[in-house]
Amino acid sequence: MGRQLVAAAAVLAGLTPFMAGCGSQTEPGSIQVTPEPGLVGFPARLDSLRVRLRIPGMSVAIARSGSIVWARGFGVANAHTSLAATSSTPFHLASLTKPFASVIVMQLVEAGLVDLDAPVSTYGIDLPSTGVIRVRHLLTHTSEGTPGSQYRYNGNRYSYLSQVIESATGRSFADLLVERILHPLGLGNTAPNPQQAAAFALTGLDRNRFVERMAAGYELSRGQVLPISHPSGFNTAAGLVASAEDVAALSLAIDAGRFLEPGTWRSVFTPAVSNTGQTLPYGLGWFIQEYQGHVLQWHYGYWTSNSSLIVRAPQKGLTFVVLANSPQLSAPYGLGDNNNVLRSDVARLFVESFVLGDEAIP
Repeated sequence: MGRQLVAAAAVLAGLTPFMAGCGSQTEPGSIQVTPEPGLVGFPARLDSLRVRLRIPGMSVAIARSGSIVWARGFGVANAHTSLAATSSTPFHLASLTKPFASVIVMQLVEAGLVDLDAPVSTYGIDLPSTGVIRVRHLLTHTSEGTPGSQYRYNGNRYSYLSQVIESATGRSFADLLVERILHPLGLGNTAPNPQQAAAFALTGLDRNRFVERMAAGYELSRGQVLPISHPSGFNTAAGLVASAEDVAALSLAIDAGRFLEPGTWRSVFTPAVSNTGQTLPYGLGWFIQEYQGHVLQWHYGYWTSNSSLIVRAPQKGLTFVVLANSPQLSAPYGLGDNNNVLRSDVARLFVESFVLGDEAIP
């Protein structure tokens, strides 16, 4: 998924190439991934998955009925400094940026500044196509081939929503994100990629202190867990950095009906329909699927050095957030291609324990 973002990043003015510096190790030597001692029940099963997936550090939050009811970190955020992962550790989110961007786009739709059915050329975007590509097609990953005819997950295309936002408002995605989501929710552990200094500065946070607390990046290469630099870009498709608790706070805001009108939220979580009437797996910035009578609203992130997952079960009032400092939370499962969150062992553990089952939350 994250690899698709490279080309679009070059198109957007002011952004450096996404993968700059990502191929070089920041510290030599393999990292040993070891289990946390003394865990039982759900935390122990979750940590065993972390160890099996070879993830150095992971941060988790569960929200229910209006509040975060459980949150903790597992392993190390930074093996070089022995910094432990906690529920407030900032991690790169990769494509988990997309649900945040969807809120901003839909706010502009409500204000009449963006038209989902307008051609993207209205906003200065020139994409070759056999038909007319509309803003809706970018949001629903249906812009390739004959627009609206098929779903094909494409982070490159989603990133053009940054240009839609700027063309419609004269302001950047980062500017509106900070003003309309981060500051109203008091998300002190969330910011645009710190490598984008101007975008990060909009938060008013101390950049050096923020970076010191961030999870370092790692990759699994030839059986070894090695340090690797984080990507440098930020736009509507990827590049936001946040803690598990802060991502859960966004989900709680959705449950409370904040930011958008009720009808708009319903449209966000309604699966798109193709030109031929086929129901697709993606709404307006979220995957949507049904499993054993339960609707699951979810998204994943997968980029060099990091991965992420959010699963919402609205009928149970539950949200599950997991952030990792390697791609391994997402890499083995092909979630963007198969559109089935239950392929993820971590997601399935949560769903079977708390959505389908009645296990007590730790």
